[in-house]
Amino acid sequence: MNAPLPPFRHIPWPARDVAVERRDDGTVLMRSRLPLDPYPDHIPSLLRRWGAEAPQRTWLAQRRGPERAWRRLSYGEATATVDALSQALIDRGLGPGRPVMILSGNSLEHALLTMAAMQVGAPAAPVSPAYSLVSQDHAKLKHVFALVEPGLVFVQDGPPFDRALASLDLHGVQVVHVERPPTHLPSVSWAELVATRATDAVAERLSSVGPDTVGKLLFTSGSTGMPKAVPNTQRMMCSNMTMYLQCRPRDPSDPPPQLLDWLPWNHTMGGNALFHPVLADGGTLHIDDGRPLPGQFDETIRNLREVAPTYMSNVPAAWAMLATALEQDDALARHFFSRLRLMGYGGATLPDDLYRRLQALAIRHCGERIVMVTGWGCTETGPTATSTYWNTERVGLIGLPYPGIELKLVPVGGKYEARIKGPIVMSGYHRQPELTAKAFDEDGFYRIGDAATFVDPDDPAEGLVFAGRVVEDFKLTSGTFVHVGTLRVASIAAASPVVQDALVAGQDRPYVGLLAWPNIAACRVVASLPDADAATLVKHPAVIARLREGLAAMNAQAGGSSGRVGRALFLVEPPSVDGNEITDKGYVNQRAGLERRAADVERLYAEPPGDGVVVIG
Repeated sequence: MNAPLPPFRHIPWPARDVAVERRDDGTVLMRSRLPLDPYPDHIPSLLRRWGAEAPQRTWLAQRRGPERAWRRLSYGEATATVDALSQALIDRGLGPGRPVMILSGNSLEHALLTMAAMQVGAPAAPVSPAYSLVSQDHAKLKHVFALVEPGLVFVQDGPPFDRALASLDLHGVQVVHVERPPTHLPSVSWAELVATRATDAVAERLSSVGPDTVGKLLFTSGSTGMPKAVPNTQRMMCSNMTMYLQCRPRDPSDPPPQLLDWLPWNHTMGGNALFHPVLADGGTLHIDDGRPLPGQFDETIRNLREVAPTYMSNVPAAWAMLATALEQDDALARHFFSRLRLMGYGGATLPDDLYRRLQALAIRHCGERIVMVTGWGCTETGPTATSTYWNTERVGLIGLPYPGIELKLVPVGGKYEARIKGPIVMSGYHRQPELTAKAFDEDGFYRIGDAATFVDPDDPAEGLVFAGRVVEDFKLTSGTFVHVGTLRVASIAAASPVVQDALVAGQDRPYVGLLAWPNIAACRVVASLPDADAATLVKHPAVIARLREGLAAMNAQAGGSSGRVGRALFLVEPPSVDGNEITDKGYVNQRAGLERRAADVERLYAEPPGDGVVVIG
């Protein structure tokens, strides 16, 4: 008999109390019966609160300088600096009609400028750095620049952005830099801005900021075309932050939260869902310059040796890399779990085997299990509409609607298309009314395009399971529907650890095929080749055998052709930013990827199978 598992670390969860209405046409309406707590009028009020109540407490920290020591920014220092920046923006005519565009990644200055922009009512428009630094044609950068028409453009360090800035019409636009100025453009230094003396104009401007003021312009990933600008009002951001805190409460005796996070602030998850609750709780956010990529994750591990987070959220690929590091280093693992209350993941379902590895580590090093939470939403919903807020061992859930949120579940192909209504939902896209009209249904629900199913149709309180993108699913030549989201996650888990991500092919084909990106670090271990490149690894017999064996085992358990993979092909070229295949957070767009890699799809299905095509039993 198996020994009982240790309990979960205590979290004072709210009740799961949902109201469900079932219509005659099969549509289901679902909402939480929990009333939404009161929320503040705007995000800048949070900084001002802690600047007065805990001025010496660290708000943000980031490694800086040749020694890579932590530079710590207190709430008091931040409040004074934001006021100085606010005055500088007022002096330069920034406001509701002249946004602040931020081209570089997460930094102390990025955070301060965002808060100052919101204080004066100028929307902060953070843009993916990849549009400037990775893209070769800067098409997306030029598109969002024309859409926003900023009055100021910010870069952390000028020279890396020279080509990007040269592609823009900067007539009448102020450029600001922190480190070095751009090579061939006039620019104002950060030091000049923060030296500005704040006047009563700052308080006057802040008094005009309210729930309906646009605080940010955040951009969709552009996976189905050019990015769309989503106006995030203060109501959207503050209500969503309050929903989050209401459903993930802390005990009164708990110390302020401590986070280490890399998720980009130009994305709604990093910039809203993680950034705002830390600020509301008076916590400390350590900016992680690491990334879940070979050679870059070492920085995250270095940081975790010094920072013991109370909450850690990440994408599944990062959790996989972290689990491996924790399994190999007991001291690191003990430190990591010493204060951890919750773990979170998003963007993709966490494989079951990875979840079990993480819980085994938690039990070993702190004697308890740690609840792993997730949520669901998008840029247009501020972002989170649903969440798990109870002790559960199941991964893949998207939970239940937050207080204040109503879901409309429309039956389609054996599952439900999920639609959203509530204070977190945008009123429409910035300067794109034709797209706004298509985004909402006849009852005013936002059409997110995702699908869901019930864990237990007879007990809705058990929650909803993410069932992929409605537009990604397809039929085989047999007429069998393939649910791409579900099969993608299952395939990655089955081929663990050698597969990092995958595209699921098979539209109008006799069987499902998989285009797989290798997990380079894991493949090196499997092949016993610590320095091998991707091209070598994907041909190695041990790597191919692991892929084939894992998928064959999955096929043996599948109930039909929709859950079986017939062939697989490793991809060596990484996902392309310009090709719309990949977002900043590493999420792969199925439709764009399959279109861009049409030649690989043809190789996958060619007869006889060509070089590199792995036939699965």
